[in-house]
Amino acid sequence: MALSDPRVLFGVHSVTPINRTNGVPYGTARVVQGSTFTLEGDTIELFGGSNRFAWAIEDGDITAELSFSVSEYPNWLFTLFGGKAPTQGTAESGGYATAISNKKGTSIVAATGLLSTITLTTPSDLKFGRYTIVATSDNDIDVYCASDVDFGRGTAGDFLDDSLKIASAIEISTGGTDLIANYGITLTGGGSATAFVTGDSATFEIRPINTFNRTVKIGGISDVFPEFGLIAYGQKRGNGAIFEIEAYKMKAIGITLGAERKTWAQNDYTAKASYDSVQNAVCRISEVE
Repeated sequence: MALSDPRVLFGVHSVTPINRTNGVPYGTARVVQGSTFTLEGDTIELFGGSNRFAWAIEDGDITAELSFSVSEYPNWLFTLFGGKAPTQGTAESGGYATAISNKKGTSIVAATGLLSTITLTTPSDLKFGRYTIVATSDNDIDVYCASDVDFGRGTAGDFLDDSLKIASAIEISTGGTDLIANYGITLTGGGSATAFVTGDSATFEIRPINTFNRTVKIGGISDVFPEFGLIAYGQKRGNGAIFEIEAYKMKAIGITLGAERKTWAQNDYTAKASYDSVQNAVCRISEVE
C-alpha cells in the first residue's frame, strides 16, 4: 500500500475572536499576514553526582499562545487587546468641531473672551487636526495647528512659521465673528468687552466632512480585558482542504499601532490560552477536505 499524501497547511485566511458568553463573533480580521498557535513546554531534568547527563526528565508547565500579525485595525482589536471599545460615529456630511476648551488659564472661553461653540462656515475647507488658541493681548489671539497632514483639503492651508501658527493677531471684538481663512471655521466673541490674559490658551479639534470616524481612549482605571475565544483559519487550498484552529479561552493585554515610511502598517499581537474546564481542553484543531 502506497503512502498517503502528507497533510499540509498553506496560507492564512482570517482570525476571528469569539464572545465566550454567547458564542457570537466580535468580528474578524481578513488582512492577516500570519498566525501561529504555539504550545511550549518545560522539561524538568534531574542532575546529580558526576554524571554529565540527566538521570531523569519529567514534564513541566506548558504555555499556550496564539500570535497573529495583521494590517487592519477592527474595533474588536481595541476592545480585547486595548481594554476599551471604540466609539464609532455616523457620517458627518458637514464636518464636526469640538467645543473650545480652556487649557491654560480661564480667559479664552469666557463672557469676556470667546464662545465655546465654533461655527463651521465652509465645511469643504475643514481640516482634520488639533488646534490651539493663544492670547497675545487683551483682545488678540494667534491660532496653531498640530500638523499639516490635511492642509491640502479644500482651500489649501499653510503654516505661517516654524511655530506651527496658522493665523496671527486675530482681533476679537465683543460679540463679533472672525473667520479663520482657509480653514472653514468662525470664532465668535463673548457678550462682554474682551479681556484675554496674555499667554492663556484653549484647544479644539476639527473633523472634516467624512463617511467614517472612530475614537477610543485607552488606559482608563475601569477598563477591562475580557476573556475570549479565537478561531484562526488557513487559506482554502485548491483541493478544497480547510484548516481551523480554535482556542477556547484567551486573554490578551496590550495593543500596538505602528507605521513605517511608504509601507502598509503591520503589527503583531499575542494572546495567551488557558485551560477551559467545559471543553476539557485548551484548543481544538479541525480539518476538512
